Amino acid sequence: MRYTDQIGHTISLDAPPVRIVSVVPSQTELLYDLGADVTGITKFCVHPESWFREKTRVGGTKQLHIDKITELRPDLIIANKEENEREQIEALAQRFPVWTSDIHTLEESLEMIYSLGEILDKRTAAGEIAGRISGGFSSIRPLYPSVPTAYFIWRDPWMVAGGDTFINDMLRRCGLRNVFEDLRRYPSVTLPQLAASGVKRVLLSSEPYPFKSKHIDEIREYLPDAEIALVDGEMFSWYGSRLMHAPAYFNELLDIFR
Repeated sequence: MRYTDQIGHTISLDAPPVRIVSVVPSQTELLYDLGADVTGITKFCVHPESWFREKTRVGGTKQLHIDKITELRPDLIIANKEENEREQIEALAQRFPVWTSDIHTLEESLEMIYSLGEILDKRTAAGEIAGRISGGFSSIRPLYPSVPTAYFIWRDPWMVAGGDTFINDMLRRCGLRNVFEDLRRYPSVTLPQLAASGVKRVLLSSEPYPFKSKHIDEIREYLPDAEIALVDGEMFSWYGSRLMHAPAYFNELLDIFR
């Protein structure tokens, strides 16, 4: 069978793969929930905990250990355009089938779930997961009118989510208008820039940078009247089966904000 991934690359598989290497944390968790198995994961694939403890780790998402992956002789590698380095994925694709996702919206995440369900012969499980996600997101009670918001992912330098990210789509569905939506990817901004943006709410993610309460104080020096909160970064940025749990989290968060 031939399968085309989300960047337009086509792979050929004679049978459902059994020696899978997943180099994207949110997609690793999805594979587990689909009822699939893996032989290799990254050091950031922390869910499920049993796989994190037991499976072979093949480096980080940006620094894969090609030799370890080669030793595992995968019949499928599951990657992501944003989270993995292009040069490494292209090198692996010369030797192994690589299926790469490219996700900026909820719709694209659902497409990825259905596609992997097809490839792995887990169509029923994929349909159930996608259905739960779709149903959950239809229950979100967004803020109205939308609230000017900034979502930070890093400090030193301060970095935010831009308008072409999956995080931006999650913010939009919550009624949180990204004040940096005209910027791409994850730009660096200064706190004076933030103060001049008209922002009313600032969200500090738990990952990839582990923001703490002390960082709220840093920002409050520039924005004494803004609401600043620590949030679960996995809920805003993991685009696999964790999305089944995101709507309930978002509604709880939004109820606090109202």
